[in-house]
Amino acid sequence: MRVIADLHIHSRYSRATSASMNIPEIARFARIKGLSLVGTGDFTHPRWLREIKERLNYSPEMGLYRPVDPSLSGVYFMVTGEVSTVFTLEGGGKKVHHVILTPSIEVAEQLNDRLSRYGDLEADGRPTLDISAAHLVEEVMETSRDNMVFPAHAWTPWFSVFGAFSGFDRMEDCYEDMTRYVYALETGLSSDPRMNWRLSSLDRFALLSNSDSHSSWPWRLGREANVFELEQLSYWRLLDSIKKRDPNTLRFTIETDPAYGKYHWSGHRNCGVSLPPEEAIRLGDRCPVCHRRMTKGVEQRVEELADRPPGFRPPGSPGYIHLLPLSEVISAVIGAGSPSSGRVWSIYNTLISHFGNEYSVLIDAGFDELVRVVDPAVAEAIIRVREGRVRVIPGYDGVYGQIIIFPERGEGVAREAGAGGEVEEAERTKGERDNGGARQRSLKEFL
Repeated sequence: MRVIADLHIHSRYSRATSASMNIPEIARFARIKGLSLVGTGDFTHPRWLREIKERLNYSPEMGLYRPVDPSLSGVYFMVTGEVSTVFTLEGGGKKVHHVILTPSIEVAEQLNDRLSRYGDLEADGRPTLDISAAHLVEEVMETSRDNMVFPAHAWTPWFSVFGAFSGFDRMEDCYEDMTRYVYALETGLSSDPRMNWRLSSLDRFALLSNSDSHSSWPWRLGREANVFELEQLSYWRLLDSIKKRDPNTLRFTIETDPAYGKYHWSGHRNCGVSLPPEEAIRLGDRCPVCHRRMTKGVEQRVEELADRPPGFRPPGSPGYIHLLPLSEVISAVIGAGSPSSGRVWSIYNTLISHFGNEYSVLIDAGFDELVRVVDPAVAEAIIRVREGRVRVIPGYDGVYGQIIIFPERGEGVAREAGAGGEVEEAERTKGERDNGGARQRSLKEFL
């Protein structure tokens, strides 16, 4: 059974999140996207937890929830949330975000009772807790051994386990003796498995990808996700797959190209300066225009900690595929300027009506099938994105990257539309990186 899961999103009770992030809208667009399973997000927020109770029915044999509304069937929900821990360790201030998975509302309520001692859970859907990362894991696991916790967007400069500003160099430095209960990490938009494979210390952790979406629009929800192959869908089978890092069940992750993320390269947004690691290091991480310290990019941070060369892949590790939201591909081809335009929706809906959902279009549909329903330029763009035959201008210092779909013509520029994902608070001028090379395999080839 194929299961495509986006386990990290937010409700409208989180900062900088769409007011339409409610259960019906999330379920509706999750189905259009092709998601089988989506996290509820924000279970720590009392009002959102009440809405979850009202809008979802529990399947105890699965440890998952279904929408009460039968018209939204086909999508399951897992109770999930994200918390921010702010603490001091070894004389330095640390700020790390974590994703928590839990098998039921009842267990979530028990955990909320514990976490409420460390912060105001009503203040934000992603609460800030005055507690260390290790202590958080202890509270989560003492509540129930069926819970799971792992670092969110692990490489983002702010609020992450490996963050350049307040992070650590090793998982063990962050989670201390509780590291034994941490089985995974979330790679975030600015890194992918290939980058994480360069650190031998991460070999024992499953590499997960989620959207961290603050909007239900399909160019947000599921833009990164995890593909499982399970005999039967349940909370416990999915967690077991993550814990074992079994490539037969945790097949691969769906990623945007990491250069598309808004913290991939080092740079200084105010001066329009973006630099690859070697250039940033040569300049001592100082902006060549104003000479202030630049925001260190994820690629440079990985380079600092890596003990393996680029291209190394640990044996038996699940794979990945680079994609781009379908709305953004269409927008780039037709020059609409925004994935939300009426022209984009018209083409998008035609494709969804024919192929069933967005992932089927992006991963499975062949060129000959696509050109029967859309313009050949759109069909060619979808295939190029799937196969990695695009050029990426890396993002930096809070600025999303640009993907040029037809680099030989300098046409088809896909840009991220607005905020949403990774870390909201932290709201290649010297060259372009060719993202060609090895052909990305289709989902059919994986399964």
